[in-house]
Amino acid sequence: MQPEDVAEFAAGMGGGPGPEDVANGAAALAAALVREAGALAAAAAALRQAAAVTPGDPTGGPLSDIRRQRGAMAASGDAAIRAALLLEAAETVGPGGEAAALAERIAAAAKRAGVAPGVLVPPLRAAALALATDDGAARIAATTIAADLAEALGRAG
Repeated sequence: MQPEDVAEFAAGMGGGPGPEDVANGAAALAAALVREAGALAAAAAALRQAAAVTPGDPTGGPLSDIRRQRGAMAASGDAAIRAALLLEAAETVGPGGEAAALAERIAAAAKRAGVAPGVLVPPLRAAALALATDDGAARIAATTIAADLAEALGRAG
């Protein structure tokens, strides 16, 4: 079946997800973004803990080499910033929002944090794939919202 056939079939079946499905999809996507942010925050905390020097350890801990510590701390900071930006994205995702306007808000927050907006595309797509719902119409709506937002974020920077 070609994509045009699927679109034609969906149009014949009522035009795709309705307003309630879009609202449910946006809520499911926002929840998935919060879960992705939690995973990044946990990674940031683990990296920070690994880079910490243990008091009383004469060897300086597992990352006694300053270059390793610096790398772990930089990765920890990057993960924490991305987690915060994903939380911001979760707050902006909602039904009826234009992808370009949402992407503009998220891109502005990313630029304020010194991060290219495009780095949020992979976790956004991952969130769309990890929806905690079995509602097919809401999944379609959430995936559509995520795809539109990812495309707009990719263009933003």
